[in-house]
Amino acid sequence: MIVKLTKMSIHKLRKQTSRQAPRRRRSASEARSEALASARKLLMERGPGAVTLKAVAEDLGMTHTNLLHHFGTAGELQSDLMSAMVRDLAEALMEAVAHLRSDEAAPRALVDIVFDAFDKGGAGTLAAWISLSGNLRYLEPVRVAVAELVSAIEAKFVHEAGDPHLGVTSAVLFIALMAFGDSVIGESLKDMLERERAASRKVAAFLLPKFFF
Repeated sequence: MIVKLTKMSIHKLRKQTSRQAPRRRRSASEARSEALASARKLLMERGPGAVTLKAVAEDLGMTHTNLLHHFGTAGELQSDLMSAMVRDLAEALMEAVAHLRSDEAAPRALVDIVFDAFDKGGAGTLAAWISLSGNLRYLEPVRVAVAELVSAIEAKFVHEAGDPHLGVTSAVLFIALMAFGDSVIGESLKDMLERERAASRKVAAFLLPKFFF
């Protein structure tokens, strides 16, 4: 019995020690960057409901009050996280879109990048959470990022015949909606239709070139 109690005491001590992460001084930019990385990890591991100021503060060994100083509300943290994810997506898209005209495999590569961002990257579940909560004003940074993305792609097709803006915005809208839908209900819907896992991506890759050529 004494040995058992000793083991329990050691276990309890280790558990308490693990919770008390060492705190260190961070600059404002370091604190925001680390908080967003933590929020992204929590989103991927435990879903959108886990992205709270309290959870992020505990994960980083910060006080809740300190994190409030950098973000103000959980909504602002979530909005900044979504904006960061969209910026990451935009950077990846710029690499893929440059090959749309010359590489036959590029449409599928482009589709995979977007679908992965919404699925594996968690952008789909986060976007759904913010939208369904009614806090649409927090999506404003996403609007800015998307506008920058459209402008960047548009510049690559400025010499195309017709209206490049219409083609680019249509393509972005099409891929984003398909990727969003696939990340939210795609698995269940494909099971109902007895389609393979990559079915949505194949359809998107097949139709994507139609917006540019």
